[in-house]
Amino acid sequence: MAKTVLIVDDDPTQLRLLETVVAKTGMRVLKADSGNAALGHLEGQNGKLIDVVLLDLVMPEPDGLAVLERVRPQRPDLPVIVLTAHGGVDTIVNAMRAGATDFLVKPASPERILVTLENSLKLKTLTGEISRLTRKISGEMTFDDLIGISPAMKSVKDLANRAATSNIPILIEGESGVGKEMVARAIQGSSERAGKPFVTVNCGAIPENLAESILFGHEKGAFTGATSRNVGKFQEANGGTLFLDEIGELKPEMQVKLLRALQQGEVDPVGATRPVKVDIRLMSATNRDLAQMVREGTFREDLYYRMNVYPILIPPLRDRSEDIPDLLSHFTQTFAASEGKNISGLAGPTLDMLTAYSWPGNVRQLENTVFRAVVLANDENLQPQDFPQVQAALASGEGDFDPAALAAGMPQMPASPMSGAASYLAPAAPGPEMLTMLDDDGEIRPLEDVETDLIRFAINHYNGQMSEVARRLKIGRSTLYRKIKDNDLETI
Repeated sequence: MAKTVLIVDDDPTQLRLLETVVAKTGMRVLKADSGNAALGHLEGQNGKLIDVVLLDLVMPEPDGLAVLERVRPQRPDLPVIVLTAHGGVDTIVNAMRAGATDFLVKPASPERILVTLENSLKLKTLTGEISRLTRKISGEMTFDDLIGISPAMKSVKDLANRAATSNIPILIEGESGVGKEMVARAIQGSSERAGKPFVTVNCGAIPENLAESILFGHEKGAFTGATSRNVGKFQEANGGTLFLDEIGELKPEMQVKLLRALQQGEVDPVGATRPVKVDIRLMSATNRDLAQMVREGTFREDLYYRMNVYPILIPPLRDRSEDIPDLLSHFTQTFAASEGKNISGLAGPTLDMLTAYSWPGNVRQLENTVFRAVVLANDENLQPQDFPQVQAALASGEGDFDPAALAAGMPQMPASPMSGAASYLAPAAPGPEMLTMLDDDGEIRPLEDVETDLIRFAINHYNGQMSEVARRLKIGRSTLYRKIKDNDLETI
């Protein structure tokens, strides 16, 4: 989505000139002609939507420096570029000490203003990503770090947030790449174990002959090659969280030993003479159907019930397409900043195309696909041709997007930084069907019938383009498909 810039200057001429320069980039502009007006924006309900501030230092009380000193503790990550007609060293030093990101000496050229804005936004993106990674490493990630506004992800966050208040064992289920580990880390970071060890074990990657040693540890000389003592993953996670990823890949022999460790709250290191007590929060994850594995006899039933106390199912990305725009925005900004590319967002049709794709590899695939596109892009906005693999998949019929429409040169919206989806579909001509609220007896029709007619009309109106239908009805694609099925509209 477009960035929001707050411009603060008590000179109407300067304010108008700055607005003209910034608005040409496609950024959203907010204006304030005094320090108090600026604080009203920054401390108001939508203050967190402001991405960068251009702040004049010399104004009637409160001046720019006072505004900066007041805002900085509340928004330490907010880039503030100070404007001053006095380029003296003392003035600049004072502003930088108060937390300014950069400075401009008036009058500044439009090119200088835009470069400074761009650099400040890149710095904010990189600083935010470093902060997120730092919280991830330190075990202090929270649910604010999870990207997702769809009803499905809100439900996941709600369930996970409730689980964070206790030490209940959690089983996180979902396809590969949906973000199971991220949810687990957010649970820990929101619990009383925040900041404690978060130890991840990929059960599918453990060599069978070393599994016991890796999980439970071993003493020096316990077996050939054991030249030093190893505490094992359970003891590494003591006081924190042990995250067993791909738990369905664990061999039956280790399932027995894992069950005992969980039941007794202690482990037996290989070669040790006595067990070691451990205090861990257990979280497991799988992309397999453990219940089916229990029925087939490949996964122990007692271990399944020990782990599956509090299940959380993360839906695949294709069932929560509402999250795709925010994910694309996040990854595009992050990779553009880290790669030093001047990429401001997505061209209009690109978001439609990427939203229509089913993303079988989920968020992990989307992240890597955007990374490749950013590296190879030659335009300031990512174009459909920057995603050749997605184009090829959609051309073969995977998704609702019609690549021929783009090739035929249908109307497109002008590109804007991280714009929402462009409605480049030519609307169908009005048909004879009209929605009526009354039945043949003059009574109000049931809501379900009216909704069915509206969906049918929308599908016809937008020529069967389900992404556009869902967008115009303001519902998710998964919700749209469910309503189509519930109302027997599959043949439309």
